[in-house]
Amino acid sequence: MFPKKYLLGALLAGAFVFSSCKKENPQPGDDGTPATGSLTVSLSTNVNGQPLVLGTQTYLNEAGDSFTVSMFRYYLTNIVLYRPDGSTYVEPESYRLISESQPGSLTFSINGVPPGDYSSMRFMIGVDSTRNVSGAQTGALDPANGMFWTWSTGYIHAKFEGTSPSSPGAGHMVAFHVGGFNGPHHGIRGVSTSFGTARASVSTTSTPTVFFDVNLAEWFKNPNTISFATEYNNTGVNPTNKMIADNYADMFTLNHIQN
Repeated sequence: MFPKKYLLGALLAGAFVFSSCKKENPQPGDDGTPATGSLTVSLSTNVNGQPLVLGTQTYLNEAGDSFTVSMFRYYLTNIVLYRPDGSTYVEPESYRLISESQPGSLTFSINGVPPGDYSSMRFMIGVDSTRNVSGAQTGALDPANGMFWTWSTGYIHAKFEGTSPSSPGAGHMVAFHVGGFNGPHHGIRGVSTSFGTARASVSTTSTPTVFFDVNLAEWFKNPNTISFATEYNNTGVNPTNKMIADNYADMFTLNHIQN
C-alpha cells in the first residue's frame, strides 16, 4: 500500500491537472450563463434591379426623371427576431447607421442570440423617440455623423442626395433628409419581414445570414410618385417628409437565408 502522504499528493496533482484542463477548454454555458449564437444581416442596394453605384451611374425614377446618387444613408434600429412560436429576441442597444459609402456597414452581426430557429424579424428605419430626446450620444448616434438636426427636431432617419436634370435647384441638386419623431409627418417607419417557410437556424457553432435587397427607387414611388421637377430639396418635417417615409417603408425585400 502507498503511504498516505504519497496517496494525498497523487490526488492533489490529479485535481490540479483536471482543473487546468477545464480552464483551458471552456465550453459555452460552463460559467452558468446561457449559451448564445449570432445572426448576420447582409444588405445589397439597388435601384429597380440595377446595383447602386455612387456618383457615376444614372437611374430613372417612377416619374421618368434621370438621376445620380451621391449619398444614401439611413438608420436601421430596434431589431427583434421572432421564433415560430411567437417568442422573441430583442437586440439590446440596436442602433446602426447604414451608409452606402461605407461598404462595411452593409453587413453586420446580431450577437447574443439564443439558439433556435427564427422565422421573421422586425426593425425600424430611423431613431426612436426615446433616443431623440436623450441628449448627446456616441457611436452610430453621435451627431458628428452628420445625421442630426437640432435637439428639438432630432435625428435624420434617412438621407438621399444626388443630381437630376429635372431638378430646378442649384447644380440640379436633389436632396431628401427625412426626420421627425413625433407629429403627423414624422419619418420613423417599422419594417416586418417574414422568412416564409425558411428558417434562420442559430446555434453556438452555426451563424445564419439573412440577405436583404434594398431598393432605393422605392423612395420615389408607391404610394407617392415623386417628380424631381417639383420635389427636389426637402429637409424638414412636413407633408413631403411623410410621403418619402411612407414610400421607403417597403424598400427592403428578403432575398434568401443561408444557414
